[in-house]
Amino acid sequence: MSSLRPSPIAPTVDFDRDGVQHGFLRLPYSRDDSAWGSVMMPICVIRNGKGPAALLTGGNHGDEYEGPLALYDLARTLDPKQVSGTVIIVPAMNYPAFRAGTRTSPIDKGNMNRSFPGRPDGTVTEKIADYFQRELLPRADIVFDFHSGGKTLDFVSFCAAHTLPDKALEQKAFDAVAAFAAPFSMRMIEIDSVGMYDTAAEEMGKVFVSTELGGGGTSRAQTVRIARRGILNVLRHGGIVAGAVERSKTQWLDMPSGDCFSFAEDDGMIETMVDLGEPVEEGAVLARIHSTGRTGIAPQEIRAKMPGMLAARHFPGLVKAGDCAAVVAVHV
Repeated sequence: MSSLRPSPIAPTVDFDRDGVQHGFLRLPYSRDDSAWGSVMMPICVIRNGKGPAALLTGGNHGDEYEGPLALYDLARTLDPKQVSGTVIIVPAMNYPAFRAGTRTSPIDKGNMNRSFPGRPDGTVTEKIADYFQRELLPRADIVFDFHSGGKTLDFVSFCAAHTLPDKALEQKAFDAVAAFAAPFSMRMIEIDSVGMYDTAAEEMGKVFVSTELGGGGTSRAQTVRIARRGILNVLRHGGIVAGAVERSKTQWLDMPSGDCFSFAEDDGMIETMVDLGEPVEEGAVLARIHSTGRTGIAPQEIRAKMPGMLAARHFPGLVKAGDCAAVVAVHV
């Protein structure tokens, strides 16, 4: 890391100054319509003396909106007098993707959550990832990254942390998940964790917490309420913001193996056979994929590999081979 060149990103805020600062992470980006242009990523720093630090992000994928809605609001309303330590808020981490309303960046097609540790001399997405890797993550004690299903998935609303080899760190993360108090709390595994922001934070020993709150490329009143209340709960739990955690009932779920995931094997039109939150038995039909090329062809059935509850599903009406069609989780 020490041999890497400095990041080209220049912050317009001072991370060590007390008070509230609203500014930008400015990344030079020369392009056809602006020879000396920049990507201007909004950032807010709220600091009140020494203490723990939280790094809060949304828009890691640009078509997920609960996080940005909660974090733009928090940046505007959080009273620094209620803070002990530092809160760093980046409401739209992959800002080009957020502006375009797409999962990946329209500039370089970069998926921010598969671009870590990034490169200071790489693509725009890699440069942003590198700045988080080397400049922002080291400042944080707790890292909270909002996600939802975007345009292609829909989830029951849950807060999540990963099972980790470091059980002490794992427990701290699950304690923060419980404080968030979403309707569901998930012990989560990933299909592929290489290059993820999550992995970068956890390998540094940071408490990392995330969510999946609905989806479909939009937000709902309920999911935004969950996000706004939950992030304040986590900050209170961490001793960064004054006040008591607002507890509410949460149901714990687990993703014990890769059998949780079901994938489409053909293109077609998907018919959901189970609604989110409903119980399923092993072998139950989760979805059917209908051929659209001609009539008279029986649909392909996607069956559950394990019993549990439907936690996520493919959202658009059309599906392609390889798409995640359904995710089953089990009650703990």
